[in-house]
Amino acid sequence: MGIKRFFADRDTTITNAFRSSLNESLRGTGSNMGASDILETFSIYDQGERGKYTDASSGSAELSRILIRFPVSDISASRDSGSIPASGNVNFYMKLYNARHAFTLPRDFKLTVLAVSQSWDEGYGLDMEDYTDETRDGEGTNWINASSASSGVDLWATKGGSFHTASGHIKYSSTFSNGNEDLEVNITDLMEHWLLGGDNHNLNGKENNGVGLFFTSSQEAYFSSSNGGTTGSVLHNTAGAKRSYYTKKFFASGSEFFFKRPHVEARWDSSTKDDRGNFYSSSSLVGVLDNLNTVYLYNNVRGQLKDIPDIGKHEPIYVALYTSASGGEQFTTASVYNLKGSGSGVQQAVGIENIITGGWVASGTYSASFALTTTASTIYDRWYSGSAGTALGSLTVYHTGAIDTQQVSASNLNPTPQYASKIMNLKSVYTRNETPKLRLFVREKDWSPNLYTKATSQVKPRIIEDAYYKVYREIDNLTVVGYGTGSANLDYTRLSFDISGSHFDFDMSLLQRGYSYGLKFVYYINGQYHEQPETFKFRVE
Repeated sequence: MGIKRFFADRDTTITNAFRSSLNESLRGTGSNMGASDILETFSIYDQGERGKYTDASSGSAELSRILIRFPVSDISASRDSGSIPASGNVNFYMKLYNARHAFTLPRDFKLTVLAVSQSWDEGYGLDMEDYTDETRDGEGTNWINASSASSGVDLWATKGGSFHTASGHIKYSSTFSNGNEDLEVNITDLMEHWLLGGDNHNLNGKENNGVGLFFTSSQEAYFSSSNGGTTGSVLHNTAGAKRSYYTKKFFASGSEFFFKRPHVEARWDSSTKDDRGNFYSSSSLVGVLDNLNTVYLYNNVRGQLKDIPDIGKHEPIYVALYTSASGGEQFTTASVYNLKGSGSGVQQAVGIENIITGGWVASGTYSASFALTTTASTIYDRWYSGSAGTALGSLTVYHTGAIDTQQVSASNLNPTPQYASKIMNLKSVYTRNETPKLRLFVREKDWSPNLYTKATSQVKPRIIEDAYYKVYREIDNLTVVGYGTGSANLDYTRLSFDISGSHFDFDMSLLQRGYSYGLKFVYYINGQYHEQPETFKFRVE
């Protein structure tokens, strides 16, 4: 599967809002809310005692901001172990979930996401109403203090939190039309900056201090002091709004709702498309790339995929095609074509005695891509080691496989196929430390074999080249993992396929124990997504 989640390891809310008296001298600037199960951001204009201000005509300004940090060291370790792809092949999304409340809810607003420039302490405060849980002895951040230090207290360089705001620094935003939307922001660029920073995750001064989340400057409350600068804890903001945005709340990491806790979600397309069971001879009815087939070699040693010792990650493996398993006639470059690097086209094969060049894909897994024009019903692929220029007879043969070919054909009818699907190896109960490989068998729904066919033929699966899964919690239909279709999401729930049909790995640690879940599938056919009627259920303990 192409999804992994990392929950926030630190989050809190900081504010300069009035306490219940609305007195300027009684703001909650010392309040800490690090242990709360809610995160809150708001902007309130003109609610206090005007006579308490240097500029009595300006009105008051009350702000609340969210600070949140994610475990970059854990993400880095996952990349080092190979469970997350290298940079460029994975996207990172920050996700926060709306928390319903009984207060007013703003509409048509935008929240800014900026990297925090100072280290900060989460703290243990809870009170988000009267702000009575104040920071003690520097432990726990607030509107004024960032963290404790051996010499005392580290103040924010800028009250209300210090952020990377200079030109060239990474900035994100998210728009809320109705106000009750969840937040999902692609923070890939920032995460890759942190990951490149080494052990301290620091690149160009961008240490992983998490991010701040608050209303954009034009929507934070207007305030102008007589000296043209910040007055006390009130931020000078003459470009701000003369209206209030109160209040937007999200679930925090301390929430009892497992799936609502803030997290970063790594997404990538982990699917492999092995055309050994879905191989088509080249045809003028389709384009060059649609004529291309990819076949795989799996070096399975005692149940484990292991690299072939003589084939490194950056070294080629060679494939030749024959008319029989014992060799027979070799297909020539007149009908065999190689994939042209990572480009958009193909080129006539070159190399040693007209064989195809393949390469390493993953541990113990190798692939080769080519197009072939043939009327033969079966071709045989032989995999070799060696170096370019070596005679074919001098190379080591690793494996000889068989490929049944199909022909592309046109029709007078517009097909609207329907399918029946079944997970062949689904268990009723899993634990959270399992990552099963689930295999899906698909056939056409109107398939109607006779008794002889049933008794003498092995039913071949129907290969769906673009199939996706989703997982939902049964008790409330909460979608836990969505279909994840589309290039923006890197198709992170797309199923792989090989000669035995479609399959995918699912990490059960994504799920909360003690609940039952359902699996659904959607197939992309003839330019449309078709959700399949079957639901497959299991429980996590």
